[in-house]
Amino acid sequence: MGRGGQRAPDEAGNQPAAAAARAPAADGGQQFPDYRSSVGLNYVKQGYSIVVNNLLTLLLVPLAGLFGMEIYMMFVTGELSNVWNSAAATNVQFNLVTLVASITLLVTLAVAYIVTRSKPVYLIDFVCYKAPDMLQSSHEWFRNQSARVPTFTEQSLDFQNKIMERSGLGHETYLPDGVRQFPADKSMASARAEAEMVMFGAMDMLFEKTGLKPRDIDILIVNCSLFNPTPSLSAMLVNHYKLRSDVLTYNLAGMGCSAGVIAIQLAKELLQVYPRSRCVVLSTENITQNWYFGNQRSMLIPNCLFRIGGAAMYLTNRRRDWMKAKYELVHTLRTHKGANDQAFHCVYQMEDDVGNVGVKLAKELMAVAGEALKANITRLGPLVLPISEQLLFFINLVARKVFKQKLKPYIPDFTTAFEHFCIHTGGKGVIDEIEKQLKLGPELTRFSKDALYRYGNTSSASIWYILARIESTVGVKRGERIWQIAFGSGFKCNSAVWRSLRSINTPHLAWEGEKTGPLTSG
Repeated sequence: MGRGGQRAPDEAGNQPAAAAARAPAADGGQQFPDYRSSVGLNYVKQGYSIVVNNLLTLLLVPLAGLFGMEIYMMFVTGELSNVWNSAAATNVQFNLVTLVASITLLVTLAVAYIVTRSKPVYLIDFVCYKAPDMLQSSHEWFRNQSARVPTFTEQSLDFQNKIMERSGLGHETYLPDGVRQFPADKSMASARAEAEMVMFGAMDMLFEKTGLKPRDIDILIVNCSLFNPTPSLSAMLVNHYKLRSDVLTYNLAGMGCSAGVIAIQLAKELLQVYPRSRCVVLSTENITQNWYFGNQRSMLIPNCLFRIGGAAMYLTNRRRDWMKAKYELVHTLRTHKGANDQAFHCVYQMEDDVGNVGVKLAKELMAVAGEALKANITRLGPLVLPISEQLLFFINLVARKVFKQKLKPYIPDFTTAFEHFCIHTGGKGVIDEIEKQLKLGPELTRFSKDALYRYGNTSSASIWYILARIESTVGVKRGERIWQIAFGSGFKCNSAVWRSLRSINTPHLAWEGEKTGPLTSG
């Protein structure tokens, strides 16, 4: 139900059947209803809210027009010349010109500042979904369940067992009910059930934690790569929570594990356009329909890594909310290597030779990820690094490229720019490689390994499980900066930079009851 008890139109803009049936039909079919007889109070309120939001503009435009018309009339009637002559006769001509010029300049600068300044984007709070205990899937359960699948060969079973042992996943990660059944249920209904469990669970947690009401949401963004039903996942949330009919909804599909950052950037850009707005971003993945039962090794790896997860974030551009906000978004930066064929195909949803659907992770993945990371941090560095680090990098570059000195490339010290690092849980090898490349040290990457160990690869939501782990253990001090970095199909490497607005040391439900120290990631 929408405001005023009216039922909202569906995604295509169609009115409910009962309302459409009352509309006159000239040709025997349904006709678009007459808006004059169906205007609701909620639309009137929306119209007034637009007027209030743009009151300054609405006042300035006619005032500027009246001022310009008055100057023109004074020029036509000769009054402007009389004013000028009077000023000259009384020796205030120069002062009058100076005053008018100064006022004009100040007004111009003030208007330019108001128009061009970017609106702040605040993260009020976020939650990470924790699945029911009955869905926990240990290594032993995984081995036993896989052994029951008749299509798996002995070689495939051995390969999966080796991957599990090296994956960095613990024994309490979660798999959906459809995959846990025997035989597995990969139906659309089962996939919808997984999506509803995660999305509704995360949204309920967000509403309870922040006090946000469904009717308060102005913008809703959902990202999920492998499950794209009709109606969309965002429409499922609109229907379940009866969101307003004017809510702006976006559904990002097929954009991989880095889509969480893409959704945040989309939210930022929308919040620059729509004043005083509240935005909810929901990042998740869906495993059910892409669980692989074939024997192609590159397609068996996702079975060993991907697990249930989802995160919901509440963002706003309302300046009065900064006191209760946790973080302010500083930068988002996206790097897309899809023009390269090898990068494009290294994470690829496909069918194997006998028609089993799954996601292939090519052997070139690590090399491609490294190139994407390099491109991303090269662009990010000038935005975040102190001048001293940038000078050292530039001097090293000139020495190697111009003077042909045989020097190792200088890796900037990113610990001078960030206090906390949230590295996507693509796998233990990925985290270890970034730790090595950026010279971070295990104390800065342990939270990513903790999230991988406890929840597995939760795709685009993983960077939020890591931040929740940081908040729940060591905490975040006011002014500290967080770097979220994620990789995804395409191939993409995306970054988001946050600055803490207050000191934070609060437990998250996703980490409730877990050990306060770092988990043993193996």
